Amino acid sequence: MGNNISRRMYPSFLKNRMKPKCASRNEHHFNRNSTLENCSHSSIQDVNASSDESEDGFYRFVILHAEEDIEEAIRVQDLLQNEYCIKPGIIFAEMPSGRHLLENLTDAINDSAWIIILLTENFLRDLWCEFQSYTSLLGALTIPHKHNSVIPMRPRNRPLPWERTPFILQCVNILQEDSPGFSAQVKKTFQEAQYRQQEKVWRYGRKKEVA
Repeated sequence: MGNNISRRMYPSFLKNRMKPKCASRNEHHFNRNSTLENCSHSSIQDVNASSDESEDGFYRFVILHAEEDIEEAIRVQDLLQNEYCIKPGIIFAEMPSGRHLLENLTDAINDSAWIIILLTENFLRDLWCEFQSYTSLLGALTIPHKHNSVIPMRPRNRPLPWERTPFILQCVNILQEDSPGFSAQVKKTFQEAQYRQQEKVWRYGRKKEVA
């Protein structure tokens, strides 16, 4: 499995989206500040737009997805960022190229407040997806500030049926895009206080690394 994972490639249409991480951070920071005033979601209105909330690379969410679901992951990313103003966010395929996937997975989990697991029909066909989900859940159980940070999500398109969902993920609150209460679920899940707490821990860890 290790060799297959390390050689995994993504479609060419992502070429313009897959930037070095430092460039992606600056771009997200610019886009958030320039468009924040257009966000109408109530969970963002209470945030001070002048505060520096991103962050040299600390994301609000990362979407873990099957290789075949990159387009769907992008759609969900755009939905959360543009309609609910939960930004910056990233999908796993946008992580820096040229690195081992395990390194990128570690960074994706450590550098994001929430880990969204995209539960589609392709999820069970990809062992890498299962590995991602179990690794994320292990971190949420063993790292205190990561509790409640893993969010399985059934997207509108080709969702994984409940009866085929791994039992361990059935035990976690799942976002259901086609549910009438989806907007309320999003607001309840992505709490500003939890983000701030994780960002504070992340910044402290970064300072220790460079000390």
